[in-house]
Amino acid sequence: MVFESIFGRGEAEEDREEFIEITTEGEDRRRMNIRIENLQDYRDVEGVQRHLREGNIVFLRIKKLKERDLGELKRSVERLRRTSVAMNGDIIGVDEDYLILTPPSAKIYRGEVEPKVEVE
Repeated sequence: MVFESIFGRGEAEEDREEFIEITTEGEDRRRMNIRIENLQDYRDVEGVQRHLREGNIVFLRIKKLKERDLGELKRSVERLRRTSVAMNGDIIGVDEDYLILTPPSAKIYRGEVEPKVEVE
């Protein structure tokens, strides 16, 4: 240390920067993918379920099936709803032509406000 200060090879004590390492415990660093899929018939439900089980958020277009066969659409949506409930996911209709399905790691905010507690 003495030699370094004499010959100028070291840094002066006040010039050194201190770094603090911050750990990010509890953060989920897993990527969340959003899949955009089309529901054209009942057979497409299996693919949507697979994406949901893989942990993807699915943005599902249902317009074509709705226009073609309303009964098949109802059957498809009910099967997707049961899958979503069984895996603690979430499902919501957006407009009349879209559904959003989420895995358990993501929830859909519906604008519900927690009740305020009044303090007297």
